[in-house]
Amino acid sequence: MASVTVQPKTTDDILIEELGYDDHFHEHHHGDKYQSGFISKYVFSMDHKMIAKQFLITGMFWAVIGALMSLVFRLQLGFPQEDMAWIKPILGQWITVNDAGIGSLDPNFYYALVTMHGTILVFFVLTAGLSGTFSNLLIPLQLGARDMASPMLNMMSYWFFFLSGLIMFFSLFLSTGPFSGGWTAYPPLSALPQASSGSGAGMTLWTFSLVFFVVSVLLGGINYITTVLNLRTQGMSLWRMPLTIWTFFVTAILGLLSFPVLVSAFFLMICDRELGTSFYLSEIFIGGEALDHVGGSPILYQHLFWFLGHPEVYIIILPAMGIVSEVLSVHSRKPIFGYKAMVYSVLAIGFLAFIVWAHHMFMSGVNPFISNFFVLFTLIIAVPSAVKVFNWITTLYGGNIRFTVPALFGIGFVSLFISGGLTGIFLGNSAIDIFMHDTYFVVAHFHIVMGVAAFFGMYAGVYHWFPKMYGRFMNATLGKIHFWGTLIGAYAIFWPMHYLGMAGVPRRYYKFDTFDSFSHFADMNKFITVAAVIVFALQVLMIINFFYSIWFGKKVESKNPWKANTLEWTTPINPGHGNWEGNIPTVQRWAYDYGKDGKDYIPQHIPLQEGETESHG
Repeated sequence: MASVTVQPKTTDDILIEELGYDDHFHEHHHGDKYQSGFISKYVFSMDHKMIAKQFLITGMFWAVIGALMSLVFRLQLGFPQEDMAWIKPILGQWITVNDAGIGSLDPNFYYALVTMHGTILVFFVLTAGLSGTFSNLLIPLQLGARDMASPMLNMMSYWFFFLSGLIMFFSLFLSTGPFSGGWTAYPPLSALPQASSGSGAGMTLWTFSLVFFVVSVLLGGINYITTVLNLRTQGMSLWRMPLTIWTFFVTAILGLLSFPVLVSAFFLMICDRELGTSFYLSEIFIGGEALDHVGGSPILYQHLFWFLGHPEVYIIILPAMGIVSEVLSVHSRKPIFGYKAMVYSVLAIGFLAFIVWAHHMFMSGVNPFISNFFVLFTLIIAVPSAVKVFNWITTLYGGNIRFTVPALFGIGFVSLFISGGLTGIFLGNSAIDIFMHDTYFVVAHFHIVMGVAAFFGMYAGVYHWFPKMYGRFMNATLGKIHFWGTLIGAYAIFWPMHYLGMAGVPRRYYKFDTFDSFSHFADMNKFITVAAVIVFALQVLMIINFFYSIWFGKKVESKNPWKANTLEWTTPINPGHGNWEGNIPTVQRWAYDYGKDGKDYIPQHIPLQEGETESHG
């Protein structure tokens, strides 16, 4: 009997068999049902591309709010003696005016600003804004899928994020102020409503906001993982997936495994706050009065929080790594160097991310022998990161680099990741961390390696895929001004902080002019504050460029303006819901055939020629 070879089902096959979609899926089903009204097209959209735009624009809104908060407390640090009464019409009771008419920032509000700045940037901008945007945009497009596995859950993911942001926004206007116990929400400040004004209703809203945020992350992560595993088009094996998809996939797994632990930590905290339990509290005195809480430990909360908190670092940076890998390969016109090594390094980072959390807790009384375990794996996790850096540099080396705005931001990401990552080696050593802990050295390290670097990855992605999102280009001249100003400004802000930290200057202090040992850093703090104001102005320039270009930017004239290989550039310039008008292309090769056989680029759907062998990186 003759053998029969069964071909794997394509996305089209699944849609036709299970959902009843035919070859005119895009033209009929989505064209009529999902894009017929403003509400269904732009508000409660189930199109992954529109949801990506919603995540991006919402993230941009929160980035502005978070950055403005940092400017206010930087003004306090840089110019503690200056009159701030001019900002009272905006901040109201949080600016106190003395008898001489001199206004100053209320100390309680200073801590609220620091807390909300960290919360907003870490969760709402660098998690939802980065991963939510590009996972939604690129997973179906680069894998050859009509949409996410569940468009409904995808839409709900965004609206839970929106609800989370709404609750957090309302907390800013409470009479007692927003939560002010630090973005890590350590007990007892977070677990006792009476601990401070910011520990009351503001903390309650903060907690519920982040619970809804976790729901958003889980809904999105389930969708991303299911889509990657089940909806790849014919020929799209795992080893042909672009590195962007690998990083989004591992990021989603990290989120599914780590964010529920944060919710469990919050549940115990709510019990302590509302039900009189003592999970995190013991032998607490307020105003000289002993409370009834006995037997708990705030260290338990730290373990639960950082079990999420350290994978969260990679939930932020991994998508940026994937974006930069794609952008550098496209704009250097070279195959990504060491594709399989890059994939294995992403998997290694994902695994190791779960066994290094206690390096945040070297000063919390952790047994020194246990600390050695976390020191070891903290240093080991630098190895896969170093592999990626080496491969990015080698990809650029000898390439025909086109210094476009996306390429510049990709190269800037590599610079920031190297310089910020090297300082992490100091903090990962428990002996050195005793001196560096809670100083400005820590602020400098994580802002460069996780904050600014992740923003550069996001910017590289926005400038690179803007033509696919809106069918137009962003202004390149403004983009280059944005890049150079932000790169120089970011180093001007955070590099001096390393020296402040090595001098022992503690973070989170309201002002330093009353300390003889720190007052001589006043000029450095002024310099940092001025640099921060300039960098913020450049981000406003980018936002103006973004929204102006949506309607008035140079129109894209070809489906593949960057001459890239991945499948999203085979869709129409302005793809509808369903992405491809006809059948989805079949993948014939990996995503990085640049400069091969005398050809500048060979897209993934082009069949191998006679005698040609497929590259595997």
